[in-house]
Amino acid sequence: MLGVPMPGVVSFRQLIEITFFQIKRTCAMATAVLDLDLHHLPLEVGGLQEYVSAFVLIRFKGRPLGKTFVPITHGKIIIKDHFNDLVSAVAPLLWPAWMENHLEWNERFNFNFAVPTATVAVCTHDRPKDLRRCLDALMQLPDDGQEILVIDNCPSTEETLRLVESYPGVRYVREHRVGLDIARNRALLEATHEVVAFTDDDAAPDKNWLRALLVNFNAPTVMCVTGLTMPLELETKAQETFERHYSFSKGFRRVVHSSHSRHPLAPGPVGAGANMAMRKSILQLVGPFDEALDAGTKTRSGGDHEMFVRLLLAGYQIIYDPAALSWHRHRRSWKELQQTVYGYGVGVYALWTRTLLVQKEWGVVRMAFLWFWRDQLFILIRTLLRRPGSIPLNLIIAEFKGCLAGPGAYLASRKKQIL
Repeated sequence: MLGVPMPGVVSFRQLIEITFFQIKRTCAMATAVLDLDLHHLPLEVGGLQEYVSAFVLIRFKGRPLGKTFVPITHGKIIIKDHFNDLVSAVAPLLWPAWMENHLEWNERFNFNFAVPTATVAVCTHDRPKDLRRCLDALMQLPDDGQEILVIDNCPSTEETLRLVESYPGVRYVREHRVGLDIARNRALLEATHEVVAFTDDDAAPDKNWLRALLVNFNAPTVMCVTGLTMPLELETKAQETFERHYSFSKGFRRVVHSSHSRHPLAPGPVGAGANMAMRKSILQLVGPFDEALDAGTKTRSGGDHEMFVRLLLAGYQIIYDPAALSWHRHRRSWKELQQTVYGYGVGVYALWTRTLLVQKEWGVVRMAFLWFWRDQLFILIRTLLRRPGSIPLNLIIAEFKGCLAGPGAYLASRKKQIL
C-alpha cells in the first residue's frame, strides 16, 4: 500500500542527532507547524530557516492520525530521512485507516440518517484580526447550505461590523450583554438550522471540519459533537508550553462519551468549546448555557464543560471525533498564558460550584479531592523535584489560585446575573 519500511535500530549517529535536536528545541522554542498527508508527501519542505524543529500533524487521505516533532536541518526537512518516524508516530491507527478507506466503510454512516444542516456560530469580542482569519477559513467550507453567524459580544468599536459586512452571506448579530455564554445562548436563539457549530474567533477550521462534525449526529441520543484542535502556530515559549501541558487535543481516536463510559463530573477529555457542535433542542432539554460562567465574567471559563456535565448527567451522548479538525492560535505571551491557566482553575471550580448548588451533585466534592490528590499534587511534586518536562511552577501556582477563587467567582457572577 505505502511500501512502508519498518523502523530499524537507532544508530549511534542518529542518537547523537536526536539528542542535539532536543537540546536545540529547549534553547530555541520557535517551532514550525506543518500539516502532512502520508498519501501524497512532498520530497522536502523548505523555507523553514527561522525554526529548529517542526510540529507535524500527520494525516492519511485527509484523516488526522497523529502528531510528532521533526528536526529541521538548514531550513528544510528531507521527507525520506524522517519517513519512518512519521509512520511510527501513527502506526496504531494507520492500518485501520487504510482498511476503512479501502473498504469504503465509515462507522458514522447510517442508512436511515439524513445529515443535518448547521449554523456556524462565531462568538467574538474586539478581535477583528483573528476573526478575519477565522472567516477566511469558514469561506473554504463546502457549501452544504450552512449559515455563518457572527455574534459580536459587547463591542467597543464598529470594526467587527465593518469586517463582517465585507463577507457576503455572513450574518451579523450584536449582543450588548458581555459574556461568552450569553453570546452562545444568543447564537442558539438566532440560528435557523437544527445544529449549531461553534468555533472561536481565534481558530481556523479545516475545510472538512463542519461535515465531520455533522455526520456524527446519527442518533437522537447524540446531543453534542466535539473535534480535534491543533495549534495554529508555536512561535513563542508560551505557545509551546500551552500545547505541551494544556493542549486542546483529546487524541486521534473517535470516542463516544456517556454517563456509562465517563464520570459526568470529569468532562475534560470530552472536548472544548473552541470546536463543538450541538443541537438547538438543548435549550428545551437541559436549558441554556449558564451565563454566570466563562469569558467576560468573573469565572473566566467553564461554560462549555458545564454544559457537557449537564448533557452527560441527563443521559445524552457526546462524541469526540478527531476528523473534525480546527487550528487554534494559543496565547503568545507568558503573562497571557498565566492568565489562561488561572482562568482554567477558576472555571473548573466555578462549574463544580454551580453543579453542587443547582443540581445538588455532591460528587463534585470527591472529584475536587481526587483531582488534587491524583493529579495536581503529583504535578507539583514533579516540578519541585525538577523532573524533565514538568510544568513551570508559576503556572501551577496560577492554577491553584484559580481553583481557590472559583467558588467565590461563581457566586459573585451568579449574583450579578440575577441582579
